[in-house]
Amino acid sequence: MNDQRASTGRIVVGVDGSEPSKAALRWAARQAGLTGAVVEAVTAWEYPSFYGWGPSGFDFGDNAGAVLAQAIDEALGPDRRGEVRQVVVCGNPAAVLLDASRGAELLVVGSRGHGGFTEALLGSVGQHVVQHADCPVVVIRGPADATHG
Repeated sequence: MNDQRASTGRIVVGVDGSEPSKAALRWAARQAGLTGAVVEAVTAWEYPSFYGWGPSGFDFGDNAGAVLAQAIDEALGPDRRGEVRQVVVCGNPAAVLLDASRGAELLVVGSRGHGGFTEALLGSVGQHVVQHADCPVVVIRGPADATHG
């Protein structure tokens, strides 16, 4: 897979289903249209850390994939142009995005996702990837951010 990733211009975008991540996906798709790159829409999931949690038959990976597919459909519509690869990985979202973005032209994230601090200008994942990515990072501020300053 690394050979394919290196040979194709890629724009990696973090998608968690939130409105800011859909705005990032729309921006990434427009940029890919201008540069001929492929969009790689990446979502990460982790097992919940509930006390007493046990196997329930629920497939977290399948659920994350469904959330990603729905977000792509909502953000880009069924008539989207260009290639959008869907990538679902178990792991910490910031680490997954950093790994996926190695060799990419750009990493694109929304300013905030589903984290708990909605007043923050930049979420914890965005803050981490901005500081540690090997490629340029674009942070897309959504309409909700405009009301906070």
